[in-house]
Amino acid sequence: MASEFDLIDRYFKRAAPPGMLGVGDDCALFGVPAGMQVATSTDLLIEGRHFFPDVDPRALGHKALAVNVSDLAAMGARPIGCLLGLALPEAREPWLAAFAQGFHAMADQAGCPLIGGDTTGNPGALAISVTVFGAVRPEAALRRDGARVGDDIWVSGTLGDADIAYRLLGGHMPADEALLARTRTALEWPQPRYTLGPALAGVAHAAIDISDGLLQDLGHILKASGVGARLALDAMPVSTALADLPPARVRHAVLAGGDVYELCFTAPPDRADAVRRIGAECGVAVSRIGVVDAGGQLVVLDADGTPLRDLPRGFDHFRSS
Repeated sequence: MASEFDLIDRYFKRAAPPGMLGVGDDCALFGVPAGMQVATSTDLLIEGRHFFPDVDPRALGHKALAVNVSDLAAMGARPIGCLLGLALPEAREPWLAAFAQGFHAMADQAGCPLIGGDTTGNPGALAISVTVFGAVRPEAALRRDGARVGDDIWVSGTLGDADIAYRLLGGHMPADEALLARTRTALEWPQPRYTLGPALAGVAHAAIDISDGLLQDLGHILKASGVGARLALDAMPVSTALADLPPARVRHAVLAGGDVYELCFTAPPDRADAVRRIGAECGVAVSRIGVVDAGGQLVVLDADGTPLRDLPRGFDHFRSS
């Protein structure tokens, strides 16, 4: 059986980019461009909690990095590199090869090379830890506390697919193979907006990725900024894959569904044309869904302008329902 170090060399060691010291030493070394700060984020993924045991390992490798790159995008940061930690119940080389393939493909796509990490055996569930590093100009960072009264509220991409796929795979909805085929890619192969986020730096005031649901994550911006918001339900960019589902199911998936990895951001209304231009240049659809106000509350209006009652909650690791 291959040793830990053989497996690292075989599947995870790559030549580091110029000016960096990567996998193979006690620490990775990298520089940050002059005038920029380091942005860093980490996520821990646990089998049975964050992903299904039978997920395609290539998709899992992709997603493990993608969800962290999404955090960099939400700060307006350009990726620099990443660390990977694996706690493996067993070292199955075909699985490792496929996982590494998905991970490195995402790293190459986002310009976020693997520069270090750790592997260990674990008799329990598979656990994956990824830490990312990025660079951002401090004055342009898209912090959560930057939203201002009068800002437009925008969201990238479309909403709802990932939540429906999760519920289908988890048995929370009746089996529907056609619907699963239309929505599963959004859940297992999310595309972080690593070009859009940095392009919005200096244009948008605040941003967040909506991995735990639109309303919950937008609520973090509102709380940090001391403002409120009014959203229009009929302005939400609903995925066309959900067209035949009951309205209540769609509403919950769009407003509270997690695993989205789109960006929600605020920007002054006089920058609306710039936001649309940036979206077009990045190849990402952007939709204006509401406005920041001084009310201190988050309100969602239906097509008649009536506030919705009993708004759904997003994902919480420590909430039982």
